[in-house]
Amino acid sequence: MIRLNTTGYETPYNAASRFENGKETNPEEFIAAAHAACFSMALANELSKKGFIPDDVTTEGHVSMDRDEKGPFISRILLSTSVKAEGLDERTFQEIAEGAKKNCPVSKALSAVKIELKATLLQTVKNPA
Repeated sequence: MIRLNTTGYETPYNAASRFENGKETNPEEFIAAAHAACFSMALANELSKKGFIPDDVTTEGHVSMDRDEKGPFISRILLSTSVKAEGLDERTFQEIAEGAKKNCPVSKALSAVKIELKATLLQTVKNPA
């Protein structure tokens, strides 16, 4: 059983959920969730600092596991995010998203793993000049 002290959340986990069809969670899912949450916070903060207050930032994290002669390892993390923000153009959005990916604390902690980003801007509305 995994327990989060701050919320009391508990959930079962097992090894089958890593490479098979186990119904419980695994530590990698917690890593993915923590990374997605950290990235979303970093992205919303960076957008806001540049004057683009986001209406919505939604991020999913996906951790890929592989095996080699030494055993299982995390081979890749994919962050898929979508953002609604007024007045934001695609190029600026991608630059800010890449910066958030590079600089969020969890990305820094996981820098030994390949981290990919799929960033989708859902709404662009021009600010009146």
